[in-house]
Amino acid sequence: MDFATIVGIVAGFALIIMAVAGGGGSGGAEFLHVPSLMIVVGGMLASTLIHFSLRQVLRIASIAKKTLLCKLPGEHDLIQKMVNYAAINRRDGALVLEQQIADAGDDFLGAGLQMIVDGRKDAEMDDQLGMDIEYLQERHAEGKKILEFMGAAAPAFGMIGTLIGLVQMLGSLTTPDKIGAGMAVALITTFYGALLANLVFIPLAGKLGIRAKQEAFLRQMTLEGLLSISRGESPTAVRERMHAFLSTKNREELKPNV
Repeated sequence: MDFATIVGIVAGFALIIMAVAGGGGSGGAEFLHVPSLMIVVGGMLASTLIHFSLRQVLRIASIAKKTLLCKLPGEHDLIQKMVNYAAINRRDGALVLEQQIADAGDDFLGAGLQMIVDGRKDAEMDDQLGMDIEYLQERHAEGKKILEFMGAAAPAFGMIGTLIGLVQMLGSLTTPDKIGAGMAVALITTFYGALLANLVFIPLAGKLGIRAKQEAFLRQMTLEGLLSISRGESPTAVRERMHAFLSTKNREELKPNV
C-alpha cells in the first residue's frame, strides 16, 4: 500500500477542513453547498464521458486502486529471485522451474518462467514479453490522461458554477447588502473545483505516471533476467546483468538462496 498517497490526501483534506472550520463563527457551514458540488462533480464526469469511452471511464476505480494499493517489489528482492531461479536452472534443469511459477507473485514473471519451461526461444520471449511491457505503458498512459483531464475539467466547471451563481445573484439583486452573501455562494464552486483538481486528480495522475515508469523498469529488469536464465547463464552472470539497471552504490552482493 502506498501510504504516502493516502497520508497526503487525508492530511490535505484535514488541514483544509480545519482552516475552514476555524476561520469564522459559522464553523465552515458556508462552504457546504450541494448545488455547487453537483455542478463541479456532475459537469466533470459528464465532460469526461464525452471525451473518453464508457469502458475507459469505468476503469477509474481500478486505476485509483492500482495507484493507492498495489505494492511494487524492490529491485534487490527481484534480483535475488532471479539469482535463485538461475541456480535452480543450472542445478536441476528448466523443468524444475515450473514448481516456482505458483510462488512467483507476479503474472509477468510467471509467464516468463513458463516460457523457459516450455523451451521457447530467446527472440520469441523477448518479443512477447516486450509487447506486454509496451501495452502496460499504454494502459497506464491512458489512465493518466483520464485523471489529468478530470483535473483540468474540475476547475473549469467550478468557474462555470461561479458564473451561474453571479448571474443568479445579479438577476435577483434588490439591495446592495445582499452582494456579500451572493458572492460567497457563487465562489464556492471555484473552491470545489480547485480543491478536487489540486488535491486529488492531478496528484493521482502524477503518482500513476511515476508508478508506470517504476513498473515498466522492473519488468524490463525481469525480462533481462529471464533471458539470461533461458541462455543457461550462471547466477553470478544473471546478477551482474541485472545490476546494470542499478547505480553502483545501490548494487548488493547477492548469492543463491535455494
